[in-house]
Amino acid sequence: MNAGDPGVRDAAARTAGAEGLRWLEPAWDVDARVRVISTLRSGGVSRGPHAALNLARHVGDEGDAVTENRRRLRAAARLPAEPAWLEQVHGTRVVDAATVRGAPTQADASVAHESNAVCTVMTADCLPVVIADRGGTRVAVAHAGWRGLVGGVIEATLGALQLEPARLVAWLGPAISQPAFEVGAEVREAFIARNAGFAPAFMPNDRGRYQADLYELTRKTLGAQGVVDVRGGGWCTVAQRGLFHSFRRDHRAGRMATLAWLAD
Repeated sequence: MNAGDPGVRDAAARTAGAEGLRWLEPAWDVDARVRVISTLRSGGVSRGPHAALNLARHVGDEGDAVTENRRRLRAAARLPAEPAWLEQVHGTRVVDAATVRGAPTQADASVAHESNAVCTVMTADCLPVVIADRGGTRVAVAHAGWRGLVGGVIEATLGALQLEPARLVAWLGPAISQPAFEVGAEVREAFIARNAGFAPAFMPNDRGRYQADLYELTRKTLGAQGVVDVRGGGWCTVAQRGLFHSFRRDHRAGRMATLAWLAD
C-alpha cells in the first residue's frame, strides 16, 4: 500500500499498474482468486476533456481513442476476456457478466459465478461497489449513484450473488465526496422515506440544500442487508483532478472503469 499517495491514503487500497496505466486494487481479506481493479485517468490516448484514459464510448470522445484505451487496459491488466460493458441507466438491473456479448446490455450491475467473466461498471462521480465472498467463489460490481441506491441496486446485487451476507466483503471505489456533492431536499427525503437512519448522511448547507455522503449512504445500505465488512471510500473524484474523471466538475468528462473477475 502506498501510504504517501494522496489518492490512496486511508482508502483501503493499493496502487498498481503496467504499461503507463495506473489503477487501484482493494486491500481486503478475500481469496486471491478475486481480481479487482479500478482505473485512474492516466495512461490513455484520449485528449481534451477526456484525457487520458477514457473508457466510455458515449461521452463524445473519438472512437479510435476509446478502442485504443480499452486495448491498453486489457493488455496491462491481463484481462481474461473482454469486459462486460454495460449501458448504465441509474437503475437496479443486474446481469450475469458471462452473458454480455457485443453491444452493451442495459443494466447497472453484473455478477460472475464462473471464471474469467469480467464484471464492469464505468463511473465519473457515482460510486462503484465491488462485493465478493471471502472464499472467492463469486464477485459482483454495482454502479451506485443516488438514484440507484434509493431504487435498490445494492439489494438487487446481493440477491444475484445468492450467498449469506455474513460471507461477503464489499469495497467502495472512488466517488464524489460529501463536500462536493450538493443535493436538494427531495433527494434527502427519498432516502429517509426508505430508512430514517439515512438522515445523518445529509449535512445542511447555507443555500438551503444538503451535502450528501454517498459513501456513508452505501455503507448504511450494505449494513442494513447484513454486509458489515465494508472497505474503501475516502477519495473525491471532484477534488482529485489528477487522478479521476468527474462529470460534476468538468461536465464533459471521461469515465473510469471498475472491473472484477474470478481468475482460474
